Amino acid sequence: MLKFSPLNIGCMERHERIARAIAQSGKKKGQIATECGVANSAVTQWISGESKSLKPENLYALAKATGYRAEWLAIGEGPETDGAEKSNVSPMAQPKMSYRYPVISWVAAGAWAEAVEPFPPGFSDRYELSEYEAKGPAFWLEVKGDSMTSPMGQSVSEGTLILVDTEADAYPGKLVIAKLASSNEATFKKLVEDGGRRYLKPLNPAYPTEVCAEDCRIVGVVVRALMKL
Repeated sequence: MLKFSPLNIGCMERHERIARAIAQSGKKKGQIATECGVANSAVTQWISGESKSLKPENLYALAKATGYRAEWLAIGEGPETDGAEKSNVSPMAQPKMSYRYPVISWVAAGAWAEAVEPFPPGFSDRYELSEYEAKGPAFWLEVKGDSMTSPMGQSVSEGTLILVDTEADAYPGKLVIAKLASSNEATFKKLVEDGGRRYLKPLNPAYPTEVCAEDCRIVGVVVRALMKL
């Protein structure tokens, strides 16, 4: 494994190489952040040069995510990629089969709407994969209780992992994660509309429907469910 000194890691032109590698990879900053296990703001600082340090583990993760060599990203030496010679034939880009998203608590999900940086580095020690490519920052939640368990039709049972995309379009009929002013935690419900007003409806008819008023914030849309057997 390569060893990088603080002097090498802080190379003046490093941010330009990082920006080039990310641009050439064709991936969004949010995707790079997810694959590296850091916040979006960290990737922005790598590109702008605002961040003067880059941990070796983040450097290797960035190299893997972009396809560029860690040594070239760090100090600008050696070939840019594992292929030493350039070719006029480029391989066809293969679809990304899985994406890595953190598993967080319901309290953390509820704080999402108010937080400036909801996902600071190292905030979660558990991650799960999905084939879904999120439009924005995304996370997994483990369903608690039986309010979304229905005796018929659509049903999401307790213990199911649900993937939440914070930038997916939330419209009536979607399952959403919302934050009510009266609670510190997020809640999982179906977004419905009646008479021009929005409501949060549980799939279990034994639970009451709640009004999604102005103080109700939609954190994100549930896009995948992973049931544990």
